[in-house]
Amino acid sequence: MEPFDAVPRGPRLPRRVGQTLTELAHVTNELTSASSVEAVTKVVTQHMADAVGATIAALGLRHGESAVRLIGLRGLEAGEAAEWQTFSLDTPNTVSDAIRTGERIVLVGADEIAERYPGITQRGDRSVITVPLRTAGRTIGAIHLSIPEAVPPHPVELEFLDVLADTCAQALERIEAAAVAEKQTSRLAFLAEASIQLASSLDLRATTAKVTRMTVPRFADWCAIDVVRGGSLRRLAAAHTDPAKAEIVTRLQERWPEGPSGGSLVGRVAATGAPLLLHDVPESLLDEAARDPEHRAALAELEIRSVLAVPLLVRGTVSGVLTWASSDPARRYDEDDVRFAEHLARRAASAIDNADLYGQTRAVAEQLQRAVLPDDLVGDADWDVAWRYEPSGRTEVGGDFYDAFGLGDGRHVAFVGDVMGRGVAASAAMAQMRAAVRAFASVDPAPVAVLDALDRMVTQFDTEQLVTLVYVLADAERGTLSIASAGHLPPFLTHPDGRVVRLPDADGPPLGLASGRTGLEVEVGPGDALLLVTDGLVERRGEDIETGLDRLQSAVRELAGHSLDEGLAQVVARVGDESSDDDVAALVLRRASAA
Repeated sequence: MEPFDAVPRGPRLPRRVGQTLTELAHVTNELTSASSVEAVTKVVTQHMADAVGATIAALGLRHGESAVRLIGLRGLEAGEAAEWQTFSLDTPNTVSDAIRTGERIVLVGADEIAERYPGITQRGDRSVITVPLRTAGRTIGAIHLSIPEAVPPHPVELEFLDVLADTCAQALERIEAAAVAEKQTSRLAFLAEASIQLASSLDLRATTAKVTRMTVPRFADWCAIDVVRGGSLRRLAAAHTDPAKAEIVTRLQERWPEGPSGGSLVGRVAATGAPLLLHDVPESLLDEAARDPEHRAALAELEIRSVLAVPLLVRGTVSGVLTWASSDPARRYDEDDVRFAEHLARRAASAIDNADLYGQTRAVAEQLQRAVLPDDLVGDADWDVAWRYEPSGRTEVGGDFYDAFGLGDGRHVAFVGDVMGRGVAASAAMAQMRAAVRAFASVDPAPVAVLDALDRMVTQFDTEQLVTLVYVLADAERGTLSIASAGHLPPFLTHPDGRVVRLPDADGPPLGLASGRTGLEVEVGPGDALLLVTDGLVERRGEDIETGLDRLQSAVRELAGHSLDEGLAQVVARVGDESSDDDVAALVLRRASAA
């Protein structure tokens, strides 16, 4: 056998085989270190092609089970190159045949090429080399090289090209494995973050809106969540990358809502509990889904290319549907995306279910609490009354209670109390205390008499709840306020000129823990107002109670110069803490101004 550098190359290229092999060796090193598909494509279509003198080079990969997609192409005009971007694996050409058979194809001269592939455009006398890309017993693609001379390649060159093809296949497989690992790691990180975010809110609409915002545009151009309510689907949240198209989505939902479960593609997912995957959305499907020409035009504006929808399953029951849609031609959903969406849907379904249950429980709790509190408090000719009650938003019933009522003789009773703890027991104690105060006041409304009677009752029944209470008997004829407090926050008296007086603190511990209470009597003039509150208004974590009381005293002057309801609302707004998990009750009693 002649040495490599002695093999004549004729008109092919003025270089020796040894030089070609040296350049191909460099190509091998480049493929080994390539870190992206783009880098591999550049090495094949440029450096490998230049090493063998090819003017046309292509790198094709299997696309699904029956197609080939060229990820790299060099040497063809743009129009002709576009025709070869994707083609059937059955198309007669060297790339398809090499992938199907796993065998190298070498054709020398126009006649040999035309004989095997009569339908291929002839480009004069050429040599064609197509080598398959093989990994783990399967062929994933092929490299095509077209050299502008009809000279048979040296056998050693062919062997080297086979080695290069194997190296190229390994590089692509390595890059794909790295991409898959990175993708899975990214998705796992996303699911972990999603779990944290979804657990951070118990508001149903906030939770569903969070899910849609998290997935757009990372996994979808449009995301929607529908929940099943009474056999129909109701849209809770939707998000779109394009604000203009987001308006279209809103218009679609308003004009053509999903309606009965099972009546649409999304409805079928809700009805069957099976995921829906549309790798490509055909025009015929939009025609079928459209309810009228205007609806069809709106659907077309969204330019949806691919869709997947998965059920939200809670304890084996479909509670809703998570839908993703892509307008990007490069993003087509597949089975892997369905599995990932199902993982997210399980987390979302659990969070939505928790938020739904929380909302229902909270509504019941608030209904229960309001059932044992007065619907309204009405003043009389001598006394104006205003009140505010704000539940903490927790599902357990709180223990704040309040009431005010006239005695029909110019006197008026008002009180605010707090049963320590939460839940049904606190609610029962609260209802009992409110009823007891009214009962004892009907016998003897004097503050000390009422508190003494309550102390005896609490001691006799040996209740486990601690109860604080501030009780006021207002007398318009005498112009006095008689006050007794059992471990409760001090009242605040405000005058029409804006002066605010903090009355003395409680004269004893909570109910049932003292005997022989003493009271306090203060003068009250026309326009003077007395404010009673529970500790939920003034207490804040990490802050001394006196700081909160000082803040309240500063805000109480808002009662002067406003209607009583408006002034009390401003006081609560200025002093209250939205992050507090305690209920707030506030009641103000104001002596009517002189005519």
